[in-house]
Amino acid sequence: MPLFRKTAIRVRKALLPDAAAIDGLLFEYSRHGMLLARSLPELYENIRDFTVAEDGQGILGCGALHFYGRHLAEVRSIAVWPRLRGRGIGAMIVDALLAEADQHRIACVCLFTRIPRFFAGLGFKKVERERLPDKIYKDCLQCKRRDDCDEVAMFRGRLPGFARQEPRPTRRATRRPSRT
Repeated sequence: MPLFRKTAIRVRKALLPDAAAIDGLLFEYSRHGMLLARSLPELYENIRDFTVAEDGQGILGCGALHFYGRHLAEVRSIAVWPRLRGRGIGAMIVDALLAEADQHRIACVCLFTRIPRFFAGLGFKKVERERLPDKIYKDCLQCKRRDDCDEVAMFRGRLPGFARQEPRPTRRATRRPSRT
């Protein structure tokens, strides 16, 4: 009996009830040091970042798109159950996340990975990690592997020159008539 039946795979935004399945999937990879561990409360808090692939029997894989601003978003937490790898599910999830980034008009999408060949096939290019300071300040400074990192930084799109905040629109000063 095959481990994977030919059923329709649907990719969609994750919902709160998916958090437990995502937690189990991410645990499978984090316990081997392949992904950063995420707690269940953290998953609930960030469920809107996640996209899942499912068939009629359950969640097959997941991934998240984390926004740093209009200049940069990160593809993260890409995971497919090990027995289902090599079937295009991860690529379907990444494609959905890239479409979401396009919809939000994000200039650049980055990621850190130990499987650069997979992401190169999806149009990502290698870059020095220092070119992605938003990611470094968000996750790398707290990582226990920060001084001995084996992940490859990659990007797709227009690499930001530096991390910046969007300028605030200026209000025109309105002059009120004086009451004197």
